[in-house]
Amino acid sequence: MNFEDARRIMVESQLRPNRVTNEAVLAAMGTLPREQFVPEAQRPVAYVDEDLAIAPGRCIMEPLILARLVQAAAPKPEELCLVVGAGTGYTAAVFARLCATVFALESDGALASSTSALLSDLVLDNIVIVEGALAEGLPKQGPYDVIMVNGGVGMLPDALTDQLAEGGRMVTVMVDEAGVGRAVLIGRGATGISQRVLFDASIPVLPEFEKEAGFVF
Repeated sequence: MNFEDARRIMVESQLRPNRVTNEAVLAAMGTLPREQFVPEAQRPVAYVDEDLAIAPGRCIMEPLILARLVQAAAPKPEELCLVVGAGTGYTAAVFARLCATVFALESDGALASSTSALLSDLVLDNIVIVEGALAEGLPKQGPYDVIMVNGGVGMLPDALTDQLAEGGRMVTVMVDEAGVGRAVLIGRGATGISQRVLFDASIPVLPEFEKEAGFVF
């Protein structure tokens, strides 16, 4: 399979026609070898527009939703980014092309180890993989200009929004009790936290962010 052609088709057929206009985002996703971030058996379908399971409770997000979330986060070259739920590292790799430094948090120790090795092989040396509880974030390295929760969330802990710098942006997909998902942009300004719905999106909820019984959002 010609993966270079697959990347080009992804950009020109999936992303550009569907409101992804940021050339830096398109360039990042058009050059990163997405096929290396999925299990070998799934490499032939690495560029299809759907989520692909990569480990228990983890998926690699479909290209269009990822691209629109990254575009909404508007990362800048000098900024610090946190990816919560690193998985195999593809989302962190996209941000690494757009930000100065990316911390990628993963609670699965084996996955964190294999992801760190993969990123090293790809010479993505501005990404730091950290093993830890996703819901706690990584406060000692913050605050962050950009945070992305790399999967759906039923509930969003204050611990994560607290790690946003002033002017910082967080993107994720909030999933309600009916299973309806909406991509959201959360910002921290001088007067506090704001939230805006961006578009409808369907993505599995990360196990660590399942909505607790009786929890009211």
